[in-house]
Amino acid sequence: MKYLVYAALLAIAIAAPFLFPDYRTSLAALWILIIVALTWDMTGGQMGYNSLGNIFFYGTGMYVAAVICIALVYDVGEYTNAFSGEEQTFTSEQYFTGMLVGCLGAGVFCALSALVIGFLTFGLRGPYFAIGTLGVAIAAGELVSNWEWIGGGQGIALPVYPGDFEAGKDFFYFLFLVTGVALILLLGWLYRTRFGLAINAIRDDEEKAEGMGIKTLSIKLFTWSIAAFFVGIAGGISAFQLIHFEPLETAYQTINLGIFMVVCVLLGGKGTLWGPVIGAILFHLFKEVTWNYFLGWQWVALGALIVVTVVFFQQGLLGWLMDKKPEWFGIRVESREAAK
Repeated sequence: MKYLVYAALLAIAIAAPFLFPDYRTSLAALWILIIVALTWDMTGGQMGYNSLGNIFFYGTGMYVAAVICIALVYDVGEYTNAFSGEEQTFTSEQYFTGMLVGCLGAGVFCALSALVIGFLTFGLRGPYFAIGTLGVAIAAGELVSNWEWIGGGQGIALPVYPGDFEAGKDFFYFLFLVTGVALILLLGWLYRTRFGLAINAIRDDEEKAEGMGIKTLSIKLFTWSIAAFFVGIAGGISAFQLIHFEPLETAYQTINLGIFMVVCVLLGGKGTLWGPVIGAILFHLFKEVTWNYFLGWQWVALGALIVVTVVFFQQGLLGWLMDKKPEWFGIRVESREAAK
């Protein structure tokens, strides 16, 4: 029965851009939220290390993918907006090769960056870790915005999708879909292994986990590098979808996507596989409505949503449902009369 539900959900996801062709870009944005929410929950929910700097991997993924794609054909410094306003062209082969190599390179680079940053910051705990990672993201955005070789504050303009514009919307949607589904499958398997038990042990009591022989630093670095890999790929795909992006407003958007990924997890439920997915869907619907119909008040509405979630749904929607309706999740609860 469970696999039938998963198959039905996958079928709906595949059919979505054809059923709602006018919302393909919005549906692609939903998959970005799902990816970043799931990866944030790997460290914040499953492992207990709340990061405010995961947006670093998204923005870095955008720039690494763009630089690799451009460098395969042109000199990067001459291509970028800061050095040249001339329009450059790419063949279809150059475009798709650059995208493939660029996005994979973005994932690998971000994973390696996570190892370095994690080695320096995982000695911090609680709010100190959160502030430390936030500082890394803010510093990266400022450094990139002043790096003229990659466009500086003007950003980078990538080539346009070499085909029909409408077909391009489908293409990018399915790239995000494949990335998101691959991440869900990977996490669904990992959380059922001893690795899942290890990261939960770190969350519950890291000192005891170390005393039990768990190599906590290695586990933490491995977890964050996996998360960074997928966020980097998502950022790389976003770079090609957006065509033109800037460092502070688009890539290292700490006050937008950097906050949204945390809200999605809090809304759906920390430390669960499907909580971040549910939270991302609900938050995306909320954001689309408020950003379109309550413009000017959208941040007030977002603040109200966070307050309501923290006060009334501290375990997230999924955790709240598990407490109220445990039988829906296959949890048996004996009544007090039966216990007597």
